[in-house]
Amino acid sequence: MLEMAEAANLTIRNKYDPVYPNQSLNIDVKLMDNINQTTVLKEIIKYPRGVTIFAAVCCIIFIITGLLGNLLTILALCRSVKLRNATTAFVVSLCTADFLFCAINLPLTASRYIHQSWLLGETMCSLFPFFFYGNVGASLMSMTLITINRFILINHHNLYDKVYRKHYVALMVIFSWIFSFSMLIPTLASTWGKFGLDEETFSCTILKRNGRSPKKFLFILGFLIPCIVIIVSYSCIFYKVRNSRKNIEAHSPVSPTTPTPLMKQSTQRKDEIRLTRMMLIIFCSFILCFLPLMIVNVFDSKVR
Repeated sequence: MLEMAEAANLTIRNKYDPVYPNQSLNIDVKLMDNINQTTVLKEIIKYPRGVTIFAAVCCIIFIITGLLGNLLTILALCRSVKLRNATTAFVVSLCTADFLFCAINLPLTASRYIHQSWLLGETMCSLFPFFFYGNVGASLMSMTLITINRFILINHHNLYDKVYRKHYVALMVIFSWIFSFSMLIPTLASTWGKFGLDEETFSCTILKRNGRSPKKFLFILGFLIPCIVIIVSYSCIFYKVRNSRKNIEAHSPVSPTTPTPLMKQSTQRKDEIRLTRMMLIIFCSFILCFLPLMIVNVFDSKVR
């Protein structure tokens, strides 16, 4: 590459030096800058083969465990008559979004890591980020619905039966899915940004169109706001639980074996609190996995 650059520089000098010596110098500098930028770019986007193979193996493991785990969860919850309530509907919605993510996005991601390039054409490159961000949004919206459900059950128990009627629950689930994917339709139609291949990372993602990108808008509306709602709801839940425990301890008799009405009422909510803790763990795991990716995708232009 350097030999070709020197030959090009020699040709340019022979052509321009007799008349325009300053122009020859400017062309030399620009040419060398372009060569240096190209060299640096190749060094940046060259990933070690071992790293990409490891990432592909992880994707395959997640595909197998994710498909089996989510499918078994969906079948078990749907077959259980005792568990047919609002919380179960939201958990099934969450498992469905994760199942689709493992069935659609992870195999394509594994292929991308194996080949270190995108080989499936422009159409699939547009559909991949559409389903990727749509499924992530549906998962987060389902977790938001679960968290609000836990909040109303524990903090405002009297409103629970009024809010979570069967047709209301169905509308909530449908809205969460429509909301998650409808935000991406302008980008799919290439009216606000576009879905396409980022050659630097050989990944299909959201690209700028006419200097505009919806990444920050999607991050705030589809990721940041639901996360804030979840965090605030869990904070209120644990504040309520802490106060309830203090109340029980203050009114409990000296003998811990003597049951009281207040203690019986607390015992009835242990399962709800246990489920709430489990959903909090799931949310924290989700944030741990996706927050770094979302931040890099939104602010990638500044990172580069």
